[in-house]
Amino acid sequence: MSNRCKVSVKTIFAGSAISLFTLLTLQISASHKSSRFFLNPLTQISDTTPVPIGGRFRDSITPTGPRKPADTTRRSKDTTVVTEFSLDSVKISKDSLDAPIRYAASDSGVLIIPTKQFFLYNKASTEYKDLQLDAGVIRFDQSTQVVMAYGVKDSLNPYAKATLKQGGSTSTSDTIFYNMKSQKGLTKNTFYQDENSEFFVQTERMKKLTEGGDNIVFAYRNQFTTCNLDTPHFAFRTKKMKIITNKLAVSGPAHPEFEGVPVPIYLPFGIYPMKQGRHSGILAPQFAANEEFGLGLEGLGYYKVLGEHVDVTVRTNLYSYGGWNLFITPKYTRRYRYAGGLNLSIQHTRRLNTIPSAKEEFFTGNAFNISWNHMRDGKARPGTSFSANVNAGSTQYNRNVPNNAHINFTNTLTSSVQWGKTTPRMNLSVAANHTQNNNTREVNLSLPSMTLSLLTLYPFQNKNRVGSEKWYEKLGLSYNGTLENRVSFYDSAFKFNNILDTLQWAINHNIPISLALPSLGPVNLTPTINFSERWLGRSVTYTWDPVLQKIDTVFAKGFFTPREVSTGISASTRVFGLYGFGKNSNVQAIRHEIRPSFGFSYKPDLAKKYFDSVQVDTGGGKIAYSKLQAGTFGGAFGSGKFGGITFSVDNVLEMKVKDRKGQPDSAGKYPDKKIRLIDGFGFNGGYNLAVDSFQWSQLNFYLRSTLFEKINITANAMLDPYITNDQGFVTKELAWTSRNNRGFGTVRTASIAASANFQSKKADEKKQQAPSDQYVTPDEQQRLLDYVRNNPAEFTDFNIPWTLQTSFSLSFTRLFDFNQKKWTTTTTTNISLNGDFSLSPKWKIGGQTYFDITTKKFQYLTFFVTRDMHCWQMAINIVPVGLYRSFNITLNPKSGLLRDLRINRSRFFYAQ
Repeated sequence: MSNRCKVSVKTIFAGSAISLFTLLTLQISASHKSSRFFLNPLTQISDTTPVPIGGRFRDSITPTGPRKPADTTRRSKDTTVVTEFSLDSVKISKDSLDAPIRYAASDSGVLIIPTKQFFLYNKASTEYKDLQLDAGVIRFDQSTQVVMAYGVKDSLNPYAKATLKQGGSTSTSDTIFYNMKSQKGLTKNTFYQDENSEFFVQTERMKKLTEGGDNIVFAYRNQFTTCNLDTPHFAFRTKKMKIITNKLAVSGPAHPEFEGVPVPIYLPFGIYPMKQGRHSGILAPQFAANEEFGLGLEGLGYYKVLGEHVDVTVRTNLYSYGGWNLFITPKYTRRYRYAGGLNLSIQHTRRLNTIPSAKEEFFTGNAFNISWNHMRDGKARPGTSFSANVNAGSTQYNRNVPNNAHINFTNTLTSSVQWGKTTPRMNLSVAANHTQNNNTREVNLSLPSMTLSLLTLYPFQNKNRVGSEKWYEKLGLSYNGTLENRVSFYDSAFKFNNILDTLQWAINHNIPISLALPSLGPVNLTPTINFSERWLGRSVTYTWDPVLQKIDTVFAKGFFTPREVSTGISASTRVFGLYGFGKNSNVQAIRHEIRPSFGFSYKPDLAKKYFDSVQVDTGGGKIAYSKLQAGTFGGAFGSGKFGGITFSVDNVLEMKVKDRKGQPDSAGKYPDKKIRLIDGFGFNGGYNLAVDSFQWSQLNFYLRSTLFEKINITANAMLDPYITNDQGFVTKELAWTSRNNRGFGTVRTASIAASANFQSKKADEKKQQAPSDQYVTPDEQQRLLDYVRNNPAEFTDFNIPWTLQTSFSLSFTRLFDFNQKKWTTTTTTNISLNGDFSLSPKWKIGGQTYFDITTKKFQYLTFFVTRDMHCWQMAINIVPVGLYRSFNITLNPKSGLLRDLRINRSRFFYAQ
């Protein structure tokens, strides 16, 4: 036999099995041993460990002992021998491994039996447990359990290296030494990457070991960075470094360098968190400069994980003038059950007075704000819901928040806590609401408020009905009830007794009766009957004082029950008109749809006793008022009886065109595409037949349209058909019957608004932002939106070359000024623009403005410039006009690992 034998082996067996060298020794007889054997890498066999069968092993290699006769007539050349042997007949190697090793090579594998060494040549690959080793040459020494791997350079691959992957880390080195048993290793000239933390290290020598299940790396003479280029834009150099994979990295004294140029700034040590997910740690601050608060250190805090479902964040802002803020934000989440968070803000303000006439140099004050949000998953308890969104605090809190113009201009705080129960027969909702005006310092509380709705009952419906329903079986009866308690007070004069004096309560009952009648051809008929009653606990009376010439107000408590009954019937239909064009025209047809509706209703005057009139001036002028207007739900129902008609006409205009962008059929005909030109335009109003004057109601005209699927247009106007005299009182004379021919009436209010959103196509359609499944509470989301609003340059999308959002609004109101005895018209016109534009693939500028055309002033204006520097980003934000002006420039790495390593310069100015 030749001294070189091809052996069909692809796996080194270990553990309770025999070692590779023992197996090869058993297979080859002593008379044909040679010092070297070459493994055939092209032979494919199973790579699993031997399987015991009844105390024996079945394997593809024949063990020592008597051989069975080989049937060479039925066995091909590559057929392996399968036999059974006893485990007792095989001696277990002391240097065997506890798991199989899978290996491959494109050239050859060489086994040297005397030295117990095994070589793999050219594109060699080895897998052991969670370790994967790829190199040009891999050498395994059985006696020492050490693997050595290195790259083989040639003309096609002059930079060949060895790669070691284990536990989420990758090491690419010139040479790798690794002990398979102790799992300790040594590499030279290594490029190390932690796959979960964007952390890259270039090191001269690196030692690897495993302790307590952690992969630990010790590195010598290092260059570490978050830039993924072979020659990084920036890096930190340090002599010694320790890395615990997926946990943290610790370095000794380090200094940065940019483009290979060292910067003479030294850090005594560095701690770099690499753990993914939730973990406790210090929150780094940022520096700020404020004209009124002084120099500041903002955002300093600590994040603490209290458990699987609860964590808390504590932050503080410190200012050189003596002011400070404290934020305590616990958050709780339990998936598929509930989630929420609480934010408690305590504010101590010491602000420099910039008003020249101020007597004191500093303004000092204390305030607080508390917000709580809670949301329960609907699947946690089907039929029951609970949600909370609370935002309350001192009325002076918002105006003293530094560096946040959006919060400074927010003057209204609202809160709502709601619980609901749904059953097959009813819906019950209990809520507590809160509103707060920071300008007037008025606080309104509504607690509790309750709403009960019963599902529609059909009293005449036959449960054992056979055949179609009778018309009277469709008669439905339902109930809606609402209870509300309301308290109003000023926080500057808060007293518990005053709160009880302002307590108001009310209950509203509503019983609608419905009946679905069969349609009369194209006309649908809908009759309605409705009964409503309110229970109120307070009334108000106004009287004219002729001596002091003023109106006196008197409140009285009691039990008042205004009620209202109304009935009516309405008819509606749809009328279509179609105008066609030629077959060769791009416009195929235009369709006009008219939706008229007419109704007759009657309402008696059941609330007449709750209305009165009061003199308002020395000339004897009087106005009507409701004695229950101080109550909730709007007090009493409307005065006067109504027996008349209501009408409305709505129009829709659509166009059918050929879709040239579509795919034509076999006949070359393009598909049709519908375009809606006008979503709706029309008018509505009413005429009261039950009164002798003021029969016409005000007429409302409206228009809605979306042009080219980009531009939204809305318009409306309110027309009063009656003439108003010189004293400002409405007369009984209609405008179109007037002798002076005053047209169809007076337009009291009108408005038009248009908005559009344009953006270019994405530079890379395949590039998409990775979605995040992390739950964010509404309060956190609002804070993030505030930060994005104040720092737009840090959140630009370079994949979209340009964007533009614009809106325009024009509105006017015409009112009579009783003091000046003339009509006055108030007009409001404004335009807003928001967009950005890429000067180059790496430079982008943008801005946002709100311009009041009426006053010819910029109410808000901001610009930003941003530069994408691959692994870094520069952002400049400028607010040059307005009450709150600011300038901010930030230079920071993109990686979340070094997000607190930023160069930040901020200045804020206040115009009093």
